[in-house]
Amino acid sequence: MHTENDADRFELSTIQGRAPREAMAALAGARDETIAQALEAMNPSQAVAILWEAPEERRARILAKASPEWSRQWVLNHEFPEDTIGRLMAPSFAEFPPEMTVRDAVDELREIVKRAFVSYAFVIDRERRLVGVLVFREMMFADPDSALAEVMIRNPFHLKAATPVTDAMRAVLTRHHPSYPVCDDTGRLIGTIRGETLFQQQAFELSAQPGSMVGVQKEERVTTPWPRSLRFRHPWLQLNLLTAFAAASVVGFFQGTIDRVVTLAVFLPVLAGQSGNTGCQALAVTLRGMTLGELQSRKTTTMIVKEAWLGFLNGALVGIAAGLGMLVYARSEHVPAAWTLAGVVMISMTIACVASGISGVVIPLALRRLGADPVTASSIFLTTATDCASMGVFLGLATLLLP
Repeated sequence: MHTENDADRFELSTIQGRAPREAMAALAGARDETIAQALEAMNPSQAVAILWEAPEERRARILAKASPEWSRQWVLNHEFPEDTIGRLMAPSFAEFPPEMTVRDAVDELREIVKRAFVSYAFVIDRERRLVGVLVFREMMFADPDSALAEVMIRNPFHLKAATPVTDAMRAVLTRHHPSYPVCDDTGRLIGTIRGETLFQQQAFELSAQPGSMVGVQKEERVTTPWPRSLRFRHPWLQLNLLTAFAAASVVGFFQGTIDRVVTLAVFLPVLAGQSGNTGCQALAVTLRGMTLGELQSRKTTTMIVKEAWLGFLNGALVGIAAGLGMLVYARSEHVPAAWTLAGVVMISMTIACVASGISGVVIPLALRRLGADPVTASSIFLTTATDCASMGVFLGLATLLLP
């Protein structure tokens, strides 16, 4: 027979894979103390997101049941934007003044490690500015009566709370420390971040990119109820429908040409599919470069030229094969001007792939310039651009060249 604590633990074990709102709903019947203990063991960013889904009165009760260090840290973390280091901070439990002796610091550490996991101790001045880091090995071999200022590592590496997670990842790639001190813009120590937490957050951001490209929100998980999933997804499908009308209008503009040469309609999906795939390849490389900080302003033009050249080469090679396919099909259907149709397919495929490659670079860059997430629904805009380009060029050339 399960006790109340057993029930709480079972319920809490299920929130790790839930979105914040669903996680808090699952915890509605749990005790405030149990929730506080579970949040302390979670990724700080996720803990803050779940905590702020609770009603204000319930949130205050949970904060009161948490340890003072975590309670203060969560409130501070909530002040920073999502996807920044500030949201991922944990409390810096071990903080000492530079004049304290090694002996006294070790005595305090013995008590601190009984209630918290500590990788490093930090030395701060009267204004809480970070002036040094204490490595336990150095403290072990130091004279117990030495001041911490004599054994600390001066001017230690630290992260700033307002730094985006992706930028922080690039800064720590060659360091591999168990944890990092986090300071504000004035150099005051306001928290720490574990290397494990940082990499987990980056992995989550990367895993969310494919969904964001087609309008799936980061908050949506496998366990998200269908009404909430519908609210997340449906607006983007309406946008996709609107952009699809733009592509359809291109086809409608050349309806007379299609009525004269019905064979053209057979190859419209071929053109759209190949050019769309070319654009997605360019888009994937561009987003990867933006995430890793490789795509700087001076490299933008080079990137566009490269993708245009790749689009030309790939389009020409695929266009030859597609043109031969059109030639065989047109002759089998006894369509006049079969060679002209083959040439139209080959030229259209080449031009469409060039346009698609350029679009795969320009669209995410334009979204970023407008202040939007370059990943969000980028594939929807890319599909519209590639469809309009491929169908427009194909049907336009057919209208000009076919008798």
